[in-house]
Amino acid sequence: MNSELNQNIEQLHSSHDEGTLVRRSVAHNMRKVRLARGMSLRDLATQTNLSTALLSQIERAVANPTVVALTRIAVALDMSFADLTRSMVIETEIIRAESTDSESPRARMLFAMMQRRRFDISEGKLPAHQSGVSSDHGQQSVEYAYVISGSVTLTLGEDTYELGEHDAIRFSSEVSHAYSTGDVPAILLTVVSYDDE
Repeated sequence: MNSELNQNIEQLHSSHDEGTLVRRSVAHNMRKVRLARGMSLRDLATQTNLSTALLSQIERAVANPTVVALTRIAVALDMSFADLTRSMVIETEIIRAESTDSESPRARMLFAMMQRRRFDISEGKLPAHQSGVSSDHGQQSVEYAYVISGSVTLTLGEDTYELGEHDAIRFSSEVSHAYSTGDVPAILLTVVSYDDE
């Protein structure tokens, strides 16, 4: 009985997370395309026959729009339903350090950015036994991290990743996350990229 209840609760949480993700994706995609087309919410309301208040709520990801409403918005913005609801959240990807004795010059491709995006680059010097403060970087943001020296633990939502010297990771930084250290200090290079609106 308890296991069945727990399974139902997990499914509820999962569907809630998926619903939130879709709402946030619609909000981001809708606003981005609307602004690119030079349309106001009032213009969009006229074309969709939806209220300005509802459209504003959809753009703030606080409304649960119907399929009919989303279809009207997609048509008015001249985009497909799939493009309107598409999420850019990426799977977490880790590239581990290579073990090599060679001292010859070399370059190693870590990650390639396929879209035009704004970005910030930071170098973090983390003392030993540093507990990071959880934060996120907003919708559609992606973070790249490279451990220059030492080791760090990345807490990403409910998951944790142990990263050693010369390990690299890429993840969706719209999820709350924090870096922490153990017995040794670490130097961490991070790049946070943002969708180019």
